[in-house]
Amino acid sequence: MNVNEAFEAYYLNFWGERWERLREALLLPAAAIPYSEGLSKPYMMDHASVIAASSLRLPDEGLILDACAAPGGKSLVLASRMGNESRLLSNDVSAERRRRLVNVLDEHLDAERRQLVTVSGFDAAALGGKKEEWNRFDAIFLDAPCSSERHVLQSPKALAEWTPARPRSLYFRQWALLSAAFLLLKPGGSLVYATCALSPDENDGPVLRLMEKYTGSIELDEVDFPEGEKTNYGRLILPDHSNGMGPMYVARFRKGIEA
Repeated sequence: MNVNEAFEAYYLNFWGERWERLREALLLPAAAIPYSEGLSKPYMMDHASVIAASSLRLPDEGLILDACAAPGGKSLVLASRMGNESRLLSNDVSAERRRRLVNVLDEHLDAERRQLVTVSGFDAAALGGKKEEWNRFDAIFLDAPCSSERHVLQSPKALAEWTPARPRSLYFRQWALLSAAFLLLKPGGSLVYATCALSPDENDGPVLRLMEKYTGSIELDEVDFPEGEKTNYGRLILPDHSNGMGPMYVARFRKGIEA
């Protein structure tokens, strides 16, 4: 079985007859919009990304973490919506991606708002292993690394490198990031987990594990935007049903006061 056949078989297993039209929709450009709310200059991004970032419940004041922030669009949404008494830590472990993140923030935020945003480069999963960092953030947005099937389908190189082991490998990274985010979040804080993946293993999969591990300490805070379709724990926006938006999976939680 060649890589194209393996890719097709993997997603056909999840999506059945819908896979053909979903694949066709993924081969088209995403439904980008010029996001401009609170910005000095509009930023073109998938409308589904705006919806995802807007799902985080922001505190009136406090420290917000965008755990995997590059290239920066979702950080712009968070920065534009947060109050003047809040601070945003836009983080990305990759130095190359961090450079792009800094450029996006510098170009699209005015000087006053830009001062409220700091760029960092730690591994968010590793930070969760440091007890002194637990309960540090008032809200966390985690747009986790994922299969990004739209990119895979549009890139012959990425498609040639794809194997069925990739989604499983990403699941473990996603779980490490999500479980760390829970530990880094203050009790009562809001956590949003998002991906641009199609696989339930990468979407509801890590969420199920989080809910089981921290039963009694975490509450599912269902997202209620109308776009997309409901999954067991979140909502999934898909381009074949949402005018080209997505893919974008979003699940939201609140950490228990007693956690």
